[in-house]
Amino acid sequence: MADQGDKPCVVLLSGGLDSATVLAIARDEGFACHALSFDYGQRHRFELDAARRVAGALAAADHRVVTLDLSARGGFGRSALTDDLPVPKDGQEIRYSQPEIRNRRDTPIPSTYVPARNTIFLSVALGYAEVLGAFDIFIGVNAVDYSGYPDCRPAFVEAFERLANCATAAGAEGRGRFRIHAPLMDLGKSDIIRRGLALGVDYGLTHSCYDPAPDGAACGRCDACRLRLAGFADAGAPDPAPYRPREGRSP
Repeated sequence: MADQGDKPCVVLLSGGLDSATVLAIARDEGFACHALSFDYGQRHRFELDAARRVAGALAAADHRVVTLDLSARGGFGRSALTDDLPVPKDGQEIRYSQPEIRNRRDTPIPSTYVPARNTIFLSVALGYAEVLGAFDIFIGVNAVDYSGYPDCRPAFVEAFERLANCATAAGAEGRGRFRIHAPLMDLGKSDIIRRGLALGVDYGLTHSCYDPAPDGAACGRCDACRLRLAGFADAGAPDPAPYRPREGRSP
């Protein structure tokens, strides 16, 4: 893996499999990576500990955790990830890996969608990048094996990049052009895992589960776990994440 370069970038780092891979990709491309995580009231806050581990293991130039409350307690809410709502298990909601479903606009949005989450996160990352003098922002969104969130699709990334270049002093003054990097957008989960393993990512440091046990063990049944387990199986690699006993290891 390449050493940290002199060119700064901001990497959105949740602590999950995808964002860890993106951090490794950005570092391999020679960027000095300033990792940015969010404590937004998520029920799976174990991911923040994972983000700290990943940032350290991949030698991020800096790692900051921003506190926002997107739960009902903070006046937002309406998501199974932030509120006292059941997390869908065992494929209760539509899987979006099939192109004929993925590209339809009338497909229901999953209950684990957090309203405008990636828009909010990218907006904070944009402000941080402008302060750093960075014009590159990395995000681990994916539109192949994912849960169907509208803010994980190419149109969203393209639109935000246009916004970034007209809504900032740096963009308006022509000091540089902001670019939103989404290197995983067209990759399946197994391809993401293979890419990360080739870059030396220790996936045992990451956390993906939407509904973990009190000790952080993954449920093995939510959409995030099922996609992760299927990805490792397809990649022919063991998943090092701890899972709850007797919950089943097959997606």
